[in-house]
Amino acid sequence: MKVKQNPDKEYVKSIREQLKANNGYCPCVLEKTPDSKCMCKEFRDMIDRGETGACHCGLYIAEED
Repeated sequence: MKVKQNPDKEYVKSIREQLKANNGYCPCVLEKTPDSKCMCKEFRDMIDRGETGACHCGLYIAEED
């Protein structure tokens, strides 16, 4: 499994600004808990299960090696 950043540089810039303003919490999740800190637990669990796809906010993408 390989994790990469979204290739859209403007989108990444926007999400990173939102993360910074939100103290590192995913801007797509309402509740601020340790599980919603970027890289969120849901995405990490997805990777652990060997699944491909993107995190909630689309900043990271998991794909096959």
